[in-house]
Amino acid sequence: MKQLRSNIIRAGLEALYFTGAHHLFRPIFSGVGSIFMLHHVRAAREAAFQPNRHLEITPEFLRTVLLHLRSRGVDIVTMDEMHRRMSERDFSRRFATFTFDDGYRDNRDFALPVMREFDAPFAVYVTSDFAQATGNLWWIALEMVTAKASHIEATIDGAATRIDSSTLPAKKAAFERLHDWLRALPGHDDLAREIGKLCIQHGIDRNKICSDLCLSWDELKPFADEPLVTIGAHSVTHCNIAQQTDEMARQEMTASRSRIEDALQRPALHFAYPYGDRRAAGQREFALAKEAGFKTAVTTRPGMVFAENAEYPTALPRVSLNGNYQHERILPVLTSGAATAMWNGFRRVDAA
Repeated sequence: MKQLRSNIIRAGLEALYFTGAHHLFRPIFSGVGSIFMLHHVRAAREAAFQPNRHLEITPEFLRTVLLHLRSRGVDIVTMDEMHRRMSERDFSRRFATFTFDDGYRDNRDFALPVMREFDAPFAVYVTSDFAQATGNLWWIALEMVTAKASHIEATIDGAATRIDSSTLPAKKAAFERLHDWLRALPGHDDLAREIGKLCIQHGIDRNKICSDLCLSWDELKPFADEPLVTIGAHSVTHCNIAQQTDEMARQEMTASRSRIEDALQRPALHFAYPYGDRRAAGQREFALAKEAGFKTAVTTRPGMVFAENAEYPTALPRVSLNGNYQHERILPVLTSGAATAMWNGFRRVDAA
């Protein structure tokens, strides 16, 4: 199903480009700017099974994106500058902001050198448990389990289930089924328990994943000193905040901010909701982020930034730089707002 959806999205992007329809959408739906969402930046991997490929782009594609924006006179600005422009209704020039979720080491090793080439600032939203190497990067653990196993056993909805993962098509189907099951579990502890069982069964060291992939606090200190870098908060545990009680949701936001500020001795005034879709961030979460003192908070809801978004600074949409669509010709489609307009049913602002 996810592969089918990916193919449909790719076909839609190609159609918008080759028909030139994105030119018609641009005056209405390009907005005043865009917030780009990224996770990993690293060299392309050769493995045939990469269910999390959408979360990574190559340094070469990042460079292509930056060239595209610079060639069109778009200002690449910090989150603070974007917030200022929105607060003061200063929309005389188009802007773009780059944001990276989770706090991966490749943001420093591969993204930073490319961003330096263009003097382009960016924000990295740190999950504090990941920085402490105690977090649960369960989607990566699941990829590792599925890649290794010929079959996977789990108790799903109370029933013992054996899932074939012996071939590439079977692995893709198994990952999709298990991913959806884990994501739908009622609590973060439930998810951690179930992925922990799978890791033990298949010899995956779940605790090592954070230390292998994420910046530690000691590494974040010099990284945060980089003039182009802003460090934001991405919760303590990377849980679905919408599933938490008011008290726990508030704690995930405020504690993540205080941990970052204590460790790095600098303010953390911007927030990204883990998962960030409608199931993970809604009006209650938007209000809690404002209450916690964040200037802005970003979702994963697709959309351009319009002047009207200034009324909802803790419910900001983003444009995903998706690893499945790394081609130069999609960039004018993305920056035209055509793709997100169609996805959103031609609504300009979605803050419900």
